[in-house]
Amino acid sequence: MAERSFKKEVEKLRLGNGDVFAGEGILAVTKALLESGVAYVGGYQGSPISHLMDVLSDSQEILAELGVHFETSASEATAAAMAAASVNYPLRGAVTWKSTVGTNVASDALANLASGGVRGGVVVIVGEDYGEGSSIMQERTHAFAMKSQMWLIDPPPNTEDIVRSVRNAFELSEASNTPVFLQLRIRSCHVHGRFDARDNRPPSPTLQEALQNPVRDVDRIVLPPASFLHEQEKVTERWPAAVRFIVENKLNKTLPGSRDDIGVICQGGLLNTLLRTMERLGLSDSFANTQLPVYVMNVAYPVIDTEIISFCNGKKSVLLVEEGQPNYIEQSINTLLRNAGSSTRIDGKNVLPVAGEYTSAVLRGGLVKFMQDADPAWIAPVDPAEQVKQAISNIAEFVPARPPGLCTGCPERPVFTSIKLMQQELGDFHISGDIGCHLFSILPPFNMGNTTMGYGLGAAGASAFNVASEKSAISIMGDGGFWHNGLTSGIGNAVYNKSDALTIVIDNNYAAATGGQDLLSTKGESPSRSTQHSIEDAVRGVGVKWAKTVKTYDIGEMRAALKEAVKRKGTGPKVLVAQSECMLNRQRREKPLFAKALKNGVRTEQERFGVDEETCTGDHACIRLSGCPSLTIKPNPDPLKRQPVSFVDNSCVGCGNCGEVAHEAVLCPSFYKGTVVHNPSWLDSLLWRIRSGLIAWLQQRAERRRLRTA
Repeated sequence: MAERSFKKEVEKLRLGNGDVFAGEGILAVTKALLESGVAYVGGYQGSPISHLMDVLSDSQEILAELGVHFETSASEATAAAMAAASVNYPLRGAVTWKSTVGTNVASDALANLASGGVRGGVVVIVGEDYGEGSSIMQERTHAFAMKSQMWLIDPPPNTEDIVRSVRNAFELSEASNTPVFLQLRIRSCHVHGRFDARDNRPPSPTLQEALQNPVRDVDRIVLPPASFLHEQEKVTERWPAAVRFIVENKLNKTLPGSRDDIGVICQGGLLNTLLRTMERLGLSDSFANTQLPVYVMNVAYPVIDTEIISFCNGKKSVLLVEEGQPNYIEQSINTLLRNAGSSTRIDGKNVLPVAGEYTSAVLRGGLVKFMQDADPAWIAPVDPAEQVKQAISNIAEFVPARPPGLCTGCPERPVFTSIKLMQQELGDFHISGDIGCHLFSILPPFNMGNTTMGYGLGAAGASAFNVASEKSAISIMGDGGFWHNGLTSGIGNAVYNKSDALTIVIDNNYAAATGGQDLLSTKGESPSRSTQHSIEDAVRGVGVKWAKTVKTYDIGEMRAALKEAVKRKGTGPKVLVAQSECMLNRQRREKPLFAKALKNGVRTEQERFGVDEETCTGDHACIRLSGCPSLTIKPNPDPLKRQPVSFVDNSCVGCGNCGEVAHEAVLCPSFYKGTVVHNPSWLDSLLWRIRSGLIAWLQQRAERRRLRTA
């Protein structure tokens, strides 16, 4: 169950000639793929292209009508290898993943694909997760494009340009026999717009036709001596062919300006931000009529020498807007201009930050510096945002830091509580983390986890500690990482090397961190996928002797299993499968049913937890061992006590973790469970009146006794 359904939106994919398509960038990409005659699509989910995978999953009926094959791949490497179908056959294919981590995983297959080249067009759609909203290391796809000579298209974030870029990418790939990166930044994925639709094209040839007529070209296989010829072919044939196609089809564009002495060069993906910044500085109007001419690099790699020289000719200085580091484009253009004998000065990282996302505020600062140097008579208008910034500069004094954390009711939280309780008894352990929601355990209130090395690499990250010791290393991975590559690189590796470590696999039914997509171990049934495969059976299948599956919310059993595993020596790697469904996905499934039942007047029950204010001591150990967002504090109702009391707010989902924590940690017995009855029956109403009356009578009786003794 993905976090969002596109069942209704995908019907727009049937639009054809004469229709106007209106929708999100991700839908526009899918429509452009179908219009381009794509034969197959594969990929692995991850921000910001998770929804592209969700759209494709919800489009199975339409894809089947056209004869397009779609797979959710086991990993990015699997998706990249899928493009081998286009090496010998004129089949158009697309693969997608989150970059740069996905590109790193796919690099082996991608490098081979780029070396041998392709007959059919191959487009690699990468979600460029760079900048302030990113969740990964800050690197760029540009480096891989340069390394393997794969062309990189960076379209402006509007649906017309995105759709045009998908079409151009296939044609560029076929014209140069080279796979092409299509880089989609987060704003491109989620921007809304409209464009003129075209009819969808069934693939020609089809996958079935290619299978019936096998083709084998040994010169396309990366094996000496062909591999030595591939390098020469790249620079003598494919690169010139790509440059010719880019120039002849005007993939890059120039916005004319009223001035000819200075100009701007920018990556296509930054064009909207640049134009908005120029407008705020009075250098452009709302319709991109600029004072400064702008050369837009919709193709960020390769750099088109003739276009750069022509644009810079006669200009004393040009501002290069290149986001991220290293400054590959700036280095290339400077070398190009100097070799051409040009005196045009390139301003780039000297006026703009070396690293970080180029937001409108950042670009404003760079443009102001550039203009003041290029034209001292120019005066920058007052920036209203600067006044706001000064007004909130001291906000940190009033708003406390709030680290990201697990969701309310998350089934992973009791796992870390159990580990923390075990460490209080046995001392600290080296804990190797992994990519996924569970990585939040590194932050307060759990403060555990020493490293993280990549998706599914939690166990591998602890492999160096396979030495004799009183304490074993502990590693953590999610079910998504386990099936991605953790089974082989982590568990299989530990078995082979006779490791004595403990690996905790958090099985919450889905690839929760990427949007709740189904997995091999998902408990529900899928109409197009094979699910319900046991993680415990899988690890036993590669040789693990000690494996146990425990429900995460049972902290007592979880704590006992952890202690048993770390104390068990000499039996090889131990695997503890911590199993409970992702609460977000559970709520996505149950909330609509609950709302429907309420609307129809059906009697429904809802469990809620609370804290007895008179019993609560104000110690707040429950919060330090839980960290649930619904468990907070409020002023103590007793005027003689200063310490605020714990309090469960209305976001509680009734998972019961707080009560389990209080019991296992031997805290104050202040938690209680209540049942909220909606649409009560006559019996419920009667029982409520009887209970309320009895409680009121007992309270009055107690109050009379208190007054008599006073």
